[in-house]
Amino acid sequence: MSYDDYLAGKKVILTVATTGGVHGKDANPNLPEQPEEIARDVRECEKLGASVAHVHGRDEYGENSPAHLQAVDDAIREACEDIVIQNTTGGQSAYDSRVLGIRTDPPPEMASLDMGPFNRGQHIITEHTRHNIESLAREMREKGIKPELEAFNNGHLNESHRLIELGLLTEPYYINLILGGGTFSMPSPRNLLNLVDNLPENSEFNVLATGRHQLPLTTMAVLLGGHVRVGMEDNLYFARGRPAESNAQLVERSVEIIERLGREIATPAEAREILGMG
Repeated sequence: MSYDDYLAGKKVILTVATTGGVHGKDANPNLPEQPEEIARDVRECEKLGASVAHVHGRDEYGENSPAHLQAVDDAIREACEDIVIQNTTGGQSAYDSRVLGIRTDPPPEMASLDMGPFNRGQHIITEHTRHNIESLAREMREKGIKPELEAFNNGHLNESHRLIELGLLTEPYYINLILGGGTFSMPSPRNLLNLVDNLPENSEFNVLATGRHQLPLTTMAVLLGGHVRVGMEDNLYFARGRPAESNAQLVERSVEIIERLGREIATPAEAREILGMG
C-alpha cells in the first residue's frame, strides 16, 4: 500500500472496535458492554460502512472476558447482514485465554494477533512469547482465519517480518500499526510514515491511534493508501471535552472524511477480496 494506491482510488477497509477490555461505562456511559449492546452498535456501524468488527467479550459485570466472545459473536451474526467478525486474541497474558478467540463455533473469519508483549498499567505486563505467537498463527492457518498482525511498536513490526519468514502467513499480510502512549509507537505523522516505509512487501496496513490521535492519524492512513480502525475501544471522545455519543458517531465521521478525500468504503465482500479471504 502506498500513496499510489490512494491516487488509484483503492477502497478502504473500515474496522470498528466498539469496546475493549480496559475502560468501562464509568469512563463513558455510551460504551457498549453486553452482547446485545455490542451487536446493536456493530449493526449501526455496518449500515454506515464498517466492513470489519473487532470483537471483545465482557462478563455480566462489564469485566473483560474472552469466555464471552461466543455470545457476542452470536449476537452480531443475528443482528448484522455480512460484517466480518474479527475476534481478539490479545490483552490476556495466559495462552489459554488468548486462544478462546479462535475457538468459537463457528470460528471468526479474522482474529487479531499481537506481535509481542507490552506494558499495561504501573505493575502489569502483557506477556506474549514467540512460542504463543507461532502457535496462534498455526492454528489460525489451519482454520482459515485471517490474522491481523498487531504491531504496537517498531519491535513488533520486526516480529511481523519474522513470522512471514517462518512461512506461517499467506499474502497479502494484514498489519495493524498502533500508535499511542506507553509502549505503543509514539503517535506522530513522521513515525507513521516510518512504520509504513518498513512494512513487508505484499502487505495491506491498517492504522489504529488512541485518544486524540485517532482522527489525524487515521486520516493520514487514508492518504497513504491504508485502511482505518476507529471506535470506542481506542477513543472515548468525539472532540476535546466532548465524549463520544456512540461508535456510530465515530464511524460516520471517518466515512465522511474517507469519501471527501476521494476514496470509497469497501463492503464486507470487497474487504474479503482485498485481504485474500475468498
